[in-house]
Amino acid sequence: MRPTARVLIALAILASLFSFIKFSHCESKNWATPDQYVHACYSDLPSLFGDRELNKHKWAYAGTEKAVEYPVITGLVMYATALITPSNSSSATNYFLINAFLIALLFIFMVVLIAHIKPNYWYLLPVAPAMIASLYINWDLWAITSMLIAIYWFDKEKYKWSALALGISISTKFMPIFLLLPIFLILWRKNRIREIAQYSGIVIASWLAINLPVALTTPQGWWRFYDLNLSRGADWGSPWLAFSILGINLANLNYLTILALLAGLTIITLIFFEFSITPTLAQMSFILLAVVMIVSKVYSPQYVLWLTPLAILGLNKKSVHAFWIWQGGEVIYHIAIWQHLATVTGAPFGLPAKGYALLTLLRIATTIYLVAVMARRAIENSRTDEGRPHTRLFDFLFEASSSYP
Repeated sequence: MRPTARVLIALAILASLFSFIKFSHCESKNWATPDQYVHACYSDLPSLFGDRELNKHKWAYAGTEKAVEYPVITGLVMYATALITPSNSSSATNYFLINAFLIALLFIFMVVLIAHIKPNYWYLLPVAPAMIASLYINWDLWAITSMLIAIYWFDKEKYKWSALALGISISTKFMPIFLLLPIFLILWRKNRIREIAQYSGIVIASWLAINLPVALTTPQGWWRFYDLNLSRGADWGSPWLAFSILGINLANLNYLTILALLAGLTIITLIFFEFSITPTLAQMSFILLAVVMIVSKVYSPQYVLWLTPLAILGLNKKSVHAFWIWQGGEVIYHIAIWQHLATVTGAPFGLPAKGYALLTLLRIATTIYLVAVMARRAIENSRTDEGRPHTRLFDFLFEASSSYP
């Protein structure tokens, strides 16, 4: 039974307000450090407004050191909202409020979209505590919204529109590029070879159309995002940093990360070809991005905004408890990262490094647990068309509601 639009919008607005209340303490203290870490209300929105000289109406990709470290559409949003921000003593707060309002609108739309795709579990999105805690940290929702639209259109076999939406999403935050793997596998499985070429062409063409004007006019600023991600070491939230803190030092991190990623993607590919029934992109997306984020060199607190809607798309009734355990792990990590940063930035109390490392590994463990439970419950409860239980894990790894797409 689908909820009414009034219920959807009301609950989404309520969640947006709860999230705003969480960030309001930092707003009242003018985003002071270490106070913003102690109260877990740090946001990149006001921080980068001054640090990237957006308060001076400087083009987002001008120069190198002050250029924004994000793909083009995110930089354009940052720049455009800076242009309409009133210049006064409260400019940083005004900038935060303008961007927070737009993010809230995106979140409301996302709740409506998830309700349309997954009517049985849509309510989990606006009540997920880690989602509410992280809503206004960064501009990720711009990319997540277009990614979800791409997934929805793909599973409806509107491939051209899906490819366009995915190209936009990749140009906003680079993460959705990994969805090309399951997209190609699904189309290959359906023997839609022509659509693979067409889909790829539209994604590449849309990405080039968005990126080339910036890359050609301000190449150093445009390249900064890619350079930082290639050259960064083990960073916050990654297992590599946790291992390092705990005394397990791993050499050649870039190569190790690439190998771990390739191993994960290879396993996903092998599993995919064991399916007797081709899964939807919505069913595959959670585990794919979860694997990418687990082996990545960084896991920012707002990355939970990506995984939460994708996890909801893959839930069945016996895996909901695992969703809440995972959310618990994300909330614990959300507190841990800020309390550790409070210590790093001079607060008289906070979370020591080893405690932070252990809680990082706990978050990773709860992510893996959610995937495992979803697979196990699907095996226990699902049946073939003939009424016999399936015997292979692979057939059920990404079970979702039969009503979608």
